[in-house]
Amino acid sequence: MIRRITPWAASLVLLACVPGIVHAQAGPAPAAPMKAPTASRFLKAGELDASLILPPPPAAGSPEAAAEIAELRALETTRTPARLARAQHDAATENFTAIAEIFGPLINLDRLPATARLFADLRIEDGIAVKAAKTFFRRPRPWEVDATLAADPAQADCDKGEAETSYPSGHAMMGYSAGGLLAQLMPGNAQLILKRASDYAESRLICSVHYRRDIEASHVLATALIAKLMTKPDFQAEFEAARAELTAAHIAP
Repeated sequence: MIRRITPWAASLVLLACVPGIVHAQAGPAPAAPMKAPTASRFLKAGELDASLILPPPPAAGSPEAAAEIAELRALETTRTPARLARAQHDAATENFTAIAEIFGPLINLDRLPATARLFADLRIEDGIAVKAAKTFFRRPRPWEVDATLAADPAQADCDKGEAETSYPSGHAMMGYSAGGLLAQLMPGNAQLILKRASDYAESRLICSVHYRRDIEASHVLATALIAKLMTKPDFQAEFEAARAELTAAHIAP
């Protein structure tokens, strides 16, 4: 089930201006894992402030919040085994390949280093942005609010995430960010790419681990992030290098 972003979210988009595998070194002890960056390489501090872009989520106990819980309960009873399996696959694939998989082996990042670099940097940026937003809003997860959702055995394979980090959705943020940027690189396939990004975000509802407003907020924040990044010369240079690479490989026009 794919739904369009709500009017409040669409208006905010306009106002906003718009992992690879790390191999341990040989030796008696494995290399220490790299820490995730905590500051953007392209944006200045405060340049993308989710608290100014997104409205607060529905208040606990409000009719809006109750309606979101009701939607998740309904989805539990109507989802098919095939759709649940796809949602569980999406939960385990929180990176660019989840969106690019619609092209099969055509987009192989091992053979596309400039494209790989662009989307690796984007993944860092969307992770920083969504973490800051989650920290600010601290919305409880659906399974914290409704015991029946917490008892759903499907969540065992759906990456429930941490408590009080529901708004916005990190998975949906990644999907909308990667999908939005890939659609700009491959405009001829934009509808197909954006449909996949929307379906990927919908998987978080199928898993009962996020609310509808969570994924809508991710759509808004991802759109704002891409718009901001595309104004930065360093990021623009990476984008153009990826576009040239995809064009040379006859993947994008």
